[in-house]
Amino acid sequence: MNPRDADIAAAGFGIAVGHATDAIGATGCTVVRGVNAPLRASGTVVGRATGTREWALLDPWASADRIDAVLLTGGSAYGLDAAAGVMQWMEERGRGFEIGGGVVPIVPAAVVFDLGPLGAFRARPSPSMAYDACERATTHGWEEGSVGAGTGCTVGKLYGPRLAMKGGLGVGVAGSAGGLMACAIAAVNAVGHVRDFDGSIIAGPRDPGGGIADSEAVAAARGFFVSPEANTTISLVALNQPFPKVELNRIARAAAVAHARRIGPAGTSYDGDVVFAVSPAGAPQGADAVRAEIIATQALEEAIVRAVRTAKGRDGIPGLAG
Repeated sequence: MNPRDADIAAAGFGIAVGHATDAIGATGCTVVRGVNAPLRASGTVVGRATGTREWALLDPWASADRIDAVLLTGGSAYGLDAAAGVMQWMEERGRGFEIGGGVVPIVPAAVVFDLGPLGAFRARPSPSMAYDACERATTHGWEEGSVGAGTGCTVGKLYGPRLAMKGGLGVGVAGSAGGLMACAIAAVNAVGHVRDFDGSIIAGPRDPGGGIADSEAVAAARGFFVSPEANTTISLVALNQPFPKVELNRIARAAAVAHARRIGPAGTSYDGDVVFAVSPAGAPQGADAVRAEIIATQALEEAIVRAVRTAKGRDGIPGLAG
């Protein structure tokens, strides 16, 4: 459990988070949904190998000004099918964009590539798993580590997947004056290493000679030793005060700096990194967007670090949580 769980519970982000985990198959999904109302959302693409669903409607100029949930999922492109389970859960409760005859739930999604080296290639999150994640979703007490979308994550593929370390899912929180707060959720499956706040590399490629290698330094000098596949960090930042869609887009872009600060390298040709930004869908009250950008970045940095610190090792891949 996140050590600042009380802050999350008190902030009133208007979101509920739930996980579904296939521990044997080493995959899973995480749903971030409105507690009992829609959300406003935008996002930015950081990497160049993305797998997404309903992404275009997050553009500031797109007409949709509300969503019902965001799905973070494993399974690569196969995992996008799991969004049908979120839609079913929403439709059964009459939640979605109202149209003649019913509702159409709006559920953007993004994937990580976790079809190996852990678990089974054919294990992918299903609609029933995503439905279950919606059922399990809570407003605080969010699990971290090798759960949900973080189940099959690894980091540091410089020397190949068998010399990587365990990645996972982390949560971060940051606040500002006037009660403005941000929380972040990150599923970290990076090709590169992860640095702590003191600059030290805490998870990454295990050097055959011992220790953890600096992915950027070695790759810049000698290149990757194998094709660095099976990557991507997908993140979401949430604000506890309403923001216009265009401001949420700017907040997502600003928060993406956290990827570059904590992951090296980040946003490569082999990464599908994206950052969602959500807020309550009410009328904006003029909250300070620059403060929101700063605390969203801080929260996401913490989430990235906690994603590896709370991840347990498996199948010969070590994790910092044992």
